[in-house]
Amino acid sequence: MFGFPAESSTQAIEMLKADHEKVKDLFDAFEDAKDLREKKRIVQEAINELKVHAAIEEEIFYPAVRKAIDDDAIMNEADEEHHEAKVLIAELEEMTGNESHYVAKFTVLSENVKHHIKEEEDEMLPKAEDTDLDFDALGEKMFKRKQKLLVEGVPPAGEEAMVAASRGRGDSPAKNSQRTVRASKKK
Repeated sequence: MFGFPAESSTQAIEMLKADHEKVKDLFDAFEDAKDLREKKRIVQEAINELKVHAAIEEEIFYPAVRKAIDDDAIMNEADEEHHEAKVLIAELEEMTGNESHYVAKFTVLSENVKHHIKEEEDEMLPKAEDTDLDFDALGEKMFKRKQKLLVEGVPPAGEEAMVAASRGRGDSPAKNSQRTVRASKKK
C-alpha cells in the first residue's frame, strides 16, 4: 500500500528508517561532490527531506511515542536535536552557498543529524516497538501528511525558529510547529 512489505506491522518505523537512509545517502553524496554547484543541489534536497521528516515526526510520531513510552528524557532530547537542526537549516536557507562557512555549516548539520538518527534508531524506536501502538495506522497518517507536505512544502525553518525565539519559550518543537501552522493559517 505504501511501498512497505505487506507483512510489516511497523509501517511508521519503516517509513522513518527509509527517510533516515535517504538523508544519510545525501550526506554521503555531499562529501563526494566535487563542485559547489552539486553541493548546493544536495544541500537543498537534504533540507527539503529533513524538513518534511521532522514535521511528520513532530506532528504525528513523537506525540504518540511520547505518550506510549513515558520517557521524557529521550523525547525531550529528540525535540532539542530537532531544534538544533532547524537552526542550522534556517541559517543554510539564508545562505547563497558562496559563504566561507556554507560547507562547514552543512557538515555540522550532517553530523548532528547522523547522531540523532543513531539515538533514535538505537533507543527511541526499540522502546516504541515494545508498546501496543498501532504502527500501521500511525504510518498511514504519517504517509498522508508527508504527501501533503511534499506538495505544499514546509514553511522555512527560519520562520519557526524566529517564532520560538521571539516568544522566548522553552516549548517543544512540536508545540512551536503547531503555533507556526496556526499563525500561517491566519494569514
